[in-house]
Amino acid sequence: MILTPVAPGELFSLLGAFASRLCGRHGQAVFARLRRSHAERAAGARAEAHLLRAMRLGRALGLTMRPGSPTRNFGWDGRIMRSGTEAYVLLHEIAHYQLAPLTRRRRREFGLGPGPETGCRGAAKRAALVTDIVREREEAMASLLGILWEVELGQPALASFLDQNWLEGAGRPGAAVHFETTLAALISTGLVTARGRPLLCLRLSMRNGT
Repeated sequence: MILTPVAPGELFSLLGAFASRLCGRHGQAVFARLRRSHAERAAGARAEAHLLRAMRLGRALGLTMRPGSPTRNFGWDGRIMRSGTEAYVLLHEIAHYQLAPLTRRRRREFGLGPGPETGCRGAAKRAALVTDIVREREEAMASLLGILWEVELGQPALASFLDQNWLEGAGRPGAAVHFETTLAALISTGLVTARGRPLLCLRLSMRNGT
């Protein structure tokens, strides 16, 4: 959910303000690619095509997909991932799968607790293994990794960038620092190249947190 709605006429200047705060060349290059994507969600046949591409990506990473909404039980129950959602939501969940360390990869909702669409919220809470700080850090990383997959797949990444509040406070240094810090963390996992290109691989760390 967007914390501060952005009027269409303000988007260009907001993107420029954010870009001007980026200090590192990697962050600047990644954001330049991202801002060329669409800011409007796909609909109809185009949205269905986006979802199919997201599902193919998940299968390429070894995921088993099952029809139906995550509200029926879990987005990820430790064995299968629900595919009855929007493409950008599925890409976000796939990013969580890539990021989850081995100790949490087979836990319900990756041991992070319930997500926005989780149906069995009590069971997801009982499966949680991490602190709030770890959860927030991993959510930020999954958000950006999912957005980078949208860029890679030619999907409306800028819409997700807005929805997931990366531009909140764009005119202040903190927003750009958060973006570049999260990007650096993703690069350090080996899931993203220095140029911000996501890779078809899983995190190798054995650690419980991030």
